[in-house]
Amino acid sequence: MKKAIFIKEWIKMRIFWLIATVAGSGFIGYALFQIYRITQFKGVGHVWEILLQKDTVFIDLLQYLPLFIGILAGIVQFVPEMQMNRLKLTLHLPYSHLRMILMMLCIGFMMLMSLFILHYLLLGGYLYTILASELVSRILLTTLPWYMAGLVAYLLTAWLCLEPTWKGRVINAIITAATLRLFFLSDIPEAYNPMILILLILTVCVVGFPWLSVLRFTAGKQD
Repeated sequence: MKKAIFIKEWIKMRIFWLIATVAGSGFIGYALFQIYRITQFKGVGHVWEILLQKDTVFIDLLQYLPLFIGILAGIVQFVPEMQMNRLKLTLHLPYSHLRMILMMLCIGFMMLMSLFILHYLLLGGYLYTILASELVSRILLTTLPWYMAGLVAYLLTAWLCLEPTWKGRVINAIITAATLRLFFLSDIPEAYNPMILILLILTVCVVGFPWLSVLRFTAGKQD
């Protein structure tokens, strides 16, 4: 059963994963190319000077990229479950509903993690060649809340898509928007460092939200 669920989710998301990989890598490459251009025209020292004296990390272009990827992943994976009545058929299979939903979430989560790890490898791989490790850490730590927002956006989008009533979807959408706003309250580099643990706990907490929608669905709460 586990293998069947994995294959079903992979078939559903493989094209999205490929497009997201190519598009995300393109955005990363463009952001790094901008840094490269600065080093060619004004030297690496100018990049160091700006990083040390100004509130910038040169890759602000990427701020909302993980968020959009997370939202789209949730839509691609879970909207078909509701529109085509796949969820009803899935829940009739002789397998634990909770384990099934957790497996679906785990597959989407791991796909996102593979994308985001690739982004970090691309960023770190280039930045470590021109900057001190302290400056690279400053940049990567600044991006960490952005990528955590992408994971939370995926989970909350799944929660929203699986909700069986329109009233519930409106309420979920408001909660989702308010929650995601927490990850973008400050543009100052490393402003979220003291809150990383709190954001991590928040990420873990929302893992169970999609299950709440499934419980409402199985209880017959439908429009």
